[in-house]
Amino acid sequence: MSLTVILGGARSGKSALAVETAKKQGGEVVYVATAPESDEDMADRIARHRAERPSNWTTIEEQIDLASALEAAGDALVIVDCLTLWISNLMWHDNTDNQIHDIAARAARQASERSAPTIVISNEVGLGIHPDTALGRRYRDVLGRVNQLWVAASSSSLLLVAGRAIELSDPRDILERRRTR
Repeated sequence: MSLTVILGGARSGKSALAVETAKKQGGEVVYVATAPESDEDMADRIARHRAERPSNWTTIEEQIDLASALEAAGDALVIVDCLTLWISNLMWHDNTDNQIHDIAARAARQASERSAPTIVISNEVGLGIHPDTALGRRYRDVLGRVNQLWVAASSSSLLLVAGRAIELSDPRDILERRRTR
């Protein structure tokens, strides 16, 4: 039906927008949470996100097998929060960049082919400082490529900054329109 990808930095309003959108659409909602409860800070963040969503929503906590979580959601609207942590989880499970690419491509295709709407959240981490470790640079690069895969598979994509959105367009389409004017 539709895949929407919401990108942005930390505290840009991505999750809040996804939750608000799902509430407005009504009906059954499945929230796929990819965050591992790795320390006290993450436990607090997870608790805050739980408190922000209605208690009648189903939550699937899945850190690795996103494709199975999407399948388990059936015909419900799905919110995936978030690709950022999912990629980190895949890296910590010793997946190569090529394996992550293949896993992400399969999940993006599955999300785009669902009969119900899917809203996917991811961070844009390539706009900040240059990571000073090889692992940090690898993570930034892998997530950037995964974000591109998901946006290419989407019917709609937004970049959020300070709670405001910019709709993303294929740059080739923009250049082609300018060329033919």
